Amino acid sequence: MPQIEQLAATYSSQVFWLLLIFGLVFFVIGKGMVPKVMDTVAMRDKQISDDLAAAEAARAQAEAEEDAWRTRENANRAEAQALIAQAKSEAAAASDKKLKAAQKRLDKKLADAEVRIAEARASAAAEIEDVASEAAAQIVQRLAGIEVAPAAARMAVKEAM
Repeated sequence: MPQIEQLAATYSSQVFWLLLIFGLVFFVIGKGMVPKVMDTVAMRDKQISDDLAAAEAARAQAEAEEDAWRTRENANRAEAQALIAQAKSEAAAASDKKLKAAQKRLDKKLADAEVRIAEARASAAAEIEDVASEAAAQIVQRLAGIEVAPAAARMAVKEAM
């Protein structure tokens, strides 16, 4: 068979070209392209790790600032609560003072009113006695025809009241 005979003659040539192409591909890809790809991958990995480190530092800084803010906020809140408590106590003292002053004025007015009422009651009682004694004297005079002295009529009304 001629194809098999030809194989030995072309075999060495095919092996030569195979090795030559393989070597060329090895050097072009293995020595030229692979290092560039590996450098790119290494740069990408380094960039990712640097970004992660920067993010971690930013997170730590944000947490520190948040803690400082919370501390300031708690201090401000406590100070505000103290001011509110102080204002409440001052307002309570002022209102208590005003209430005491108003109560004193009301007590004085009440005492004055009670004195006026007592005077009015005594005056009204005296007037009632006068009117009653006059009425009793007139009634006795009309009914019995006896004239009663005003002093006697007053005495009788006082006894009856």
